[in-house]
Amino acid sequence: MAERQGPLKNFRVIEIAGAGPGPFTAMMLADMGADVLRIDRTSGPLPVGAGTVLDRGRRSAGIDLKNPAGVETLLRLVERADALIEGFRPGVAERLGIGPEVCLGRNPSLVYGRMTGWGQDGPLAKAAGHDINYISLAGVLGGIGPKDGPPSVPLNLIGDFGGGGMLLAFGIVAALVERATSGRGQVVDAAMVDGAALLANVIHAYAGPWGWIEERQSNMLDGGAHFYNVYECSDGRYVSVGAIEPQFYAALIAALGLADENLPEQMDMSAWPDMRARFAEIFRTRTRDEWSEALEGGDALVSPVLTWTESKGHPHNVARGTFVESGGLLQPGPAPRFDRTPGAISRPAPAAGEHTNEALADWGFEAGEIAKLRAEGAIK
Repeated sequence: MAERQGPLKNFRVIEIAGAGPGPFTAMMLADMGADVLRIDRTSGPLPVGAGTVLDRGRRSAGIDLKNPAGVETLLRLVERADALIEGFRPGVAERLGIGPEVCLGRNPSLVYGRMTGWGQDGPLAKAAGHDINYISLAGVLGGIGPKDGPPSVPLNLIGDFGGGGMLLAFGIVAALVERATSGRGQVVDAAMVDGAALLANVIHAYAGPWGWIEERQSNMLDGGAHFYNVYECSDGRYVSVGAIEPQFYAALIAALGLADENLPEQMDMSAWPDMRARFAEIFRTRTRDEWSEALEGGDALVSPVLTWTESKGHPHNVARGTFVESGGLLQPGPAPRFDRTPGAISRPAPAAGEHTNEALADWGFEAGEIAKLRAEGAIK
């Protein structure tokens, strides 16, 4: 195990084990040095994704939150914690006896982070859902995909991880900064539907009267423009083009051999479909790597569309150390970068309950208390 390091290394966080965005929040805090203790159930199935890279950098204690002694154990941990992360549906934590009122009663300076899809209130608050449901109501899904087909199902990055996990991580850190002056904790209500809408704030702001066309593939950033698009090459692989600014567009036109032609204005939207077809014809004349060798890194803003595996070996990612090895797996490293207090992956993902004795001892429990809790079935 590497020594914890990073700007949050003096903070302690309790994570009630869950799936997806909550673990991502905990991972981000652990990557930045926080001592994150994941509370795993002592029986029954583990959450989806348990034991993956999302669980890196922290220890696991098995505590039965349906056992009164287990609940009391958690509340004693709360007394020493800076923050807590839970991802139950609204009302579940309260029924377990570990809701915000109880926890803040034991530790008024606690930051209590709540991760849900729909938020703690509103008509859908207690409804089930997944990323695709949240981004649907946020208006995001309806804007992704071709004009002549249904919306395209994106990966669960917008709702779960960007609009959910990263939003809660930001909220917790912001609350910790505020606590430094007030001395008081508070509840952070992070809802994926809110976060997904926030990520799309520019599009929402300009939709309708400000000029964003709601029909898909009709705007500059949704696949409508020929100069901001993806093109198939002769080998069936793809390149991306992002030549928005006039000087970059001019470089792209020159690179494609079109500089001497009488072309329509770049922002003439009526010409975009024909220009997309023209660009597509040209890009199909070379392989992806031939285009990349000729244009990558230049002002034409052409990049190869890489697979998951290829991205790990790209020279730029290698030079920056974007991917790091931990626990035998090559995976994205901590981000962002800090020049004085860099983050790090301190340990690989733990097995459920792997560190129960060790963690409880570090958090102030005596050996006799731990043995008693084990005999009562409160921990495992």
